[in-house]
Amino acid sequence: MSKHPPTPPQPFEAEFVDGVRHIFEERIVFNKLLGLKLIDLAADHVLGRVDMRPELVGHFSYNRMHGGVISATLDAMGGIAVMAAIGARHMDEPPAKRLERFLKLGTIDLRIDYLRPGIGEYFTAHAEVMRLGSRVATTRMEFRDAEGKLISTGSGAYIVS
Repeated sequence: MSKHPPTPPQPFEAEFVDGVRHIFEERIVFNKLLGLKLIDLAADHVLGRVDMRPELVGHFSYNRMHGGVISATLDAMGGIAVMAAIGARHMDEPPAKRLERFLKLGTIDLRIDYLRPGIGEYFTAHAEVMRLGSRVATTRMEFRDAEGKLISTGSGAYIVS
């Protein structure tokens, strides 16, 4: 066992964070349609938010968020977590070069477990990479209401090369 604690990950440059945020919130038009916002981007996790709107309701009697919105949010967050992990792995490259790696990213598999109805004024989604291989990454995601109650969990696999 090493006597030295592991070196904490280097923070991302503003150019990289801004580039990822622009891709996530503006260039991926479906994310923009859903109103997804990136709140925190770190090498080991990402955090996003989606505000409830009438267009996102799946059950009109209870004002519940549509399950497809929850699933799409978790998938998007898993993908951005992979992008952050790839960005952290290649800190020796300039930010623009790391952002180009996003072009190769795609969802292979996605599993969502719905635990409670999505009722609330806003929701947060957290994702982290469990394993980043040379070709495939696996993630774990959580979707919570404004009070922090767990609404849904997910896991995903993403192609990275």
